[in-house]
Amino acid sequence: MIPLYKPFMPEVPLVNEILHSGQLAYGKYGRAFEDVLREYFHTPNLLVTNTFNMAILVALETLGLEHGDTVLASPMACLSSTQPLLSVGLNVKWVDVDPRTGTLCPDSVRENIKYNPKVIIHNHYCGYIGFIDEINAIGKEFGIPVIDDGIEAFGSEYKGKLLGNTGTDVTFFSFNPVRLPNTLDGGAVIFKDKQLYEKSLLVRDAGIDRLKFRDELGEINPICDIRIKGHSATPMEVNTYIGIQQMKFVSILLEKQRMNGQKWDNYFKNSKDIISINNPDCSPNYWVYGMLAKNKRIMIEDFRKKGFYASGVHIPNNLYSVFNSPDYMPGVDDFYSKFVALPCGWWYER
Repeated sequence: MIPLYKPFMPEVPLVNEILHSGQLAYGKYGRAFEDVLREYFHTPNLLVTNTFNMAILVALETLGLEHGDTVLASPMACLSSTQPLLSVGLNVKWVDVDPRTGTLCPDSVRENIKYNPKVIIHNHYCGYIGFIDEINAIGKEFGIPVIDDGIEAFGSEYKGKLLGNTGTDVTFFSFNPVRLPNTLDGGAVIFKDKQLYEKSLLVRDAGIDRLKFRDELGEINPICDIRIKGHSATPMEVNTYIGIQQMKFVSILLEKQRMNGQKWDNYFKNSKDIISINNPDCSPNYWVYGMLAKNKRIMIEDFRKKGFYASGVHIPNNLYSVFNSPDYMPGVDDFYSKFVALPCGWWYER
């Protein structure tokens, strides 16, 4: 059966050399990987973390969120995006989604501003970009930072610009095995504001300013104070070396996925039973091919019989008791009842 996800791994000839080099922590490959990504996104304010979980926590700490603060988020998201919010004691207030895209509904975001959120997290479901201009405008109007959650959307574009360079305050990405690129595990954070970016470098490294941390003997300098909370979130050299090798192929792989998406579009163009996910302002990365089916279960079963691992991917996170917020949202219910994903990755040639 053709899988819905498949890790990509290029040749990585230097892994063994790095493993025995004695230099495994963040170093030349980590900095080089960040440089490659900065060039790709055309932004200087980017850092890489050792996990996607840490990318989220670094972003939240940099923005100054504290235990008990409220965040607005979509329940149509991967648990990897939402569980970290609970781990630092945030109050997650779910916002409804547009049933056509599975991404945040701007009207619902505006309605929930009354809960005094400290940040709005905009998940771009399965690589399909949401209403960025509208959500960002609401954030700007009320002075609330907006985060683009690109866990599944690396390479997706909005109005001709890559996610990560669309004017949003913060964007984070996942580099886990089923993403492009994958570094075995890892993440990245992009800040629009340079001062926040500079603060995030300290947050990522336990609050340490490495230029002052050690004295002339190489000992930890007692007069170097740690003034902010932070995490041990710097990436490893093996992971970032793999990331560098991955980036050599990303554009080619994304092009293959978009070609597959175009073929699925043609396949379904006369269908009365499905509607392909389509935001005219978005060029998705086709991590999966998303569609809305009249009968979700029958569609999944039918395509699995044909050898395609169809799936609904995620379930609404508001159904999980850990969030203690089983609010009914008509957009979420409508979208979830219809959404089906088909394989569309680089490994599959129709």
